[in-house]
Amino acid sequence: MNPANNTKKLALAIGLTSALFLTQAPAAWAQSPTTSDDATVTYPASFFDQFQPFSVNDMLQRIPGINLALGGGGGSSQGGPGSSSGGGRRGLGAGGDQVLINGRRIAGKGNEGNSQLSRIPAKEVEYIQIIRGTSGDLDVRGGNQVINIVLTEAQSNVSYAYEVNMDHYHDDTLMPGSKISATGQNGAFNYFLSAEIEPRWEYRDGFEESFNVDGSLNQTVKRDEETDAQPTTLVANMGYEFNPRNTANLNLQWTDNDFDNFTDRIVTDFDGDESIARFERDNQPTTDSSWEVGGDYMHVFGDGSRWKTLFIVNEAETNSVRDRFIVDADTRTKDLHLTNYVRNQERIVRSSYIFDFLEKHNIEAGVERAQTILDTSLQLGLLDEEEPGDPRFGGLSPVTDSIGTVEEMRYEYFAIHNWAMNDRMTLETTLLFEDSTISQEGTQNNSRDFTFFRPKVDYRFDVTPAIQFRATIEKDVAQLSFRDFTAGVDESDDEQNDFEGNAELRQEQSWRYEANVEFRLPNDAGVINTNLYYHDLEDLIDNVDVSTEDTILSARGNIGDGERYGLNFNSSLRLNFINQPNMLLTAGLNIEESTVTDPFLQRERERSIRGGASRYSIGFRHDLPQLNNTNWGFNYRREFWNDFTVWDVDKIEQYPKVGSYFAWVETQAWGGLVYRFEARDSRHRCRVRTRYTNGTIATGIIEEIEDSCSDAGPVLAIKIRGTF
Repeated sequence: MNPANNTKKLALAIGLTSALFLTQAPAAWAQSPTTSDDATVTYPASFFDQFQPFSVNDMLQRIPGINLALGGGGGSSQGGPGSSSGGGRRGLGAGGDQVLINGRRIAGKGNEGNSQLSRIPAKEVEYIQIIRGTSGDLDVRGGNQVINIVLTEAQSNVSYAYEVNMDHYHDDTLMPGSKISATGQNGAFNYFLSAEIEPRWEYRDGFEESFNVDGSLNQTVKRDEETDAQPTTLVANMGYEFNPRNTANLNLQWTDNDFDNFTDRIVTDFDGDESIARFERDNQPTTDSSWEVGGDYMHVFGDGSRWKTLFIVNEAETNSVRDRFIVDADTRTKDLHLTNYVRNQERIVRSSYIFDFLEKHNIEAGVERAQTILDTSLQLGLLDEEEPGDPRFGGLSPVTDSIGTVEEMRYEYFAIHNWAMNDRMTLETTLLFEDSTISQEGTQNNSRDFTFFRPKVDYRFDVTPAIQFRATIEKDVAQLSFRDFTAGVDESDDEQNDFEGNAELRQEQSWRYEANVEFRLPNDAGVINTNLYYHDLEDLIDNVDVSTEDTILSARGNIGDGERYGLNFNSSLRLNFINQPNMLLTAGLNIEESTVTDPFLQRERERSIRGGASRYSIGFRHDLPQLNNTNWGFNYRREFWNDFTVWDVDKIEQYPKVGSYFAWVETQAWGGLVYRFEARDSRHRCRVRTRYTNGTIATGIIEEIEDSCSDAGPVLAIKIRGTF
């Protein structure tokens, strides 16, 4: 029986099952909790009273199709060049996190609205809006949907929420965690404060077998890896309304994530007449911290036009030291030292003026200035009895000493025109011109100028109050990973200590064409969404050959053009047809194909996309309000179709498809507290690596094939939540 065929059949069954639910759904359902105004769906706080939710996130999980609004249903959300979400996106832009708090965008990257959903108590919410249309009044644009969390108003109030948790790992390690938050208002001043410390322990057990070309066993590696981390995060969001026309907000976040990593390896060689084993140990302490300050100010003029300014200043700093020891009885001999320092900084300010132009026309015009800086330092030392040691290289002989600073200064001039064509159609057009300079100093020195014109058209048509059609055409430019400019570390390969940088990288570009149809069933019975997309890709970044006469080397580089196209189908349905409105079934099917010309083999292949581009998912949630507000459920997802493959200059790595699950049971019990039990999968992963010698993967011959798997074991957790 072919496992690949089975997964395809299961994925098809998910889609057919969702369609069956739709055809069997009755004309009227028991509940009608939402109201619709134009393209906006509103959930009042009273709708959630029966569930007695703990946080805003608990409220959202009861809304069908909420994953679409949170970024899980569009072609652009599935990776690739120019993603408009996440901390690594290009500047602030008009997109980003599709979550608003009281109608405003939180100016941040690590500290956006989406990160606050599990921290804000549910009792502070007045209503939740799912905004499906476009408007000049929105602080963010371009998403399939926007979530607006509107909090209650009071002259003076404060509420607290807390959570304590304990995680149990498969090696019987217990790790505690906790979080506390305060949400309050005092006249014109409102604030949100939170502090949390979370366990991030991992004990990963792995085994690798290496085979010669004739199939004989070459080497085995028994690997045990231990990571002890417990990041601490402090967050503060504050706002002040000077008067109805002037408001200001300040957002702060600080994270400390220092951790230790230990790896033990028993390496056994079988090439000789008898097997020879050696024991290696890696010590890798890492200091890791980051902070971010963001804010915004808005002034409303007498004619209703607005001027707003947002800014972000952030910094993330990581310093990792790796020492490898060969252990023989009571003797430890260091044979490798690697110091890898990275500091990222961003300074961004965005200012714009928004005004109505004629009837049903709105224009936003402005400028964004962004400065991004990367500082790196890498020192590699190896044991060489003929060369003297150096304290900067852990007392070993210097091999690599690389430093670098990469800086981009970018200006973005934009104009966004929103046209409400009629009561059912909107057209939003964006014209954006970008001018930037990227300079590099250190081991390599270089400076280049870039200009891009990036138009976008977003058309939406409410065919009926329940059916919406959306089409977008967009030219997009991705943010470069400046880490690719300088020498770095390949932590996934024990035999490759570092890799080269490339000072000639150019930004990935793409023309994106997408069509989306969303159908909301009557009476909040569910949502079905289909997305078709085609992306024409230019200057894709992948591994390229930078070998010298003496050494085979690779680096990240531009490999040419490609294309990407696919289908996303998502459904979220209440099981009303079996009289179970509190059962929510979600299913998703994402199928993608992508092509690019391989720079080593000079043939067409799929792009390397981590996590797998094609996948299916299924989830189930059952609320039992009458049983102490108990709820339970699970989520499962799995890649299928093609394996994730990485092509490098002298090796090819294949990562077989894996599945992941998450399950929970939650109830309200003693002391009025919420008790939640969770189970997370073992994060099992495997890799098949084929190494080539006497050349590249195109000119060399196969030296060995490594087959490795590792498992971190399941995680069981208990969480106790409360408010006061």
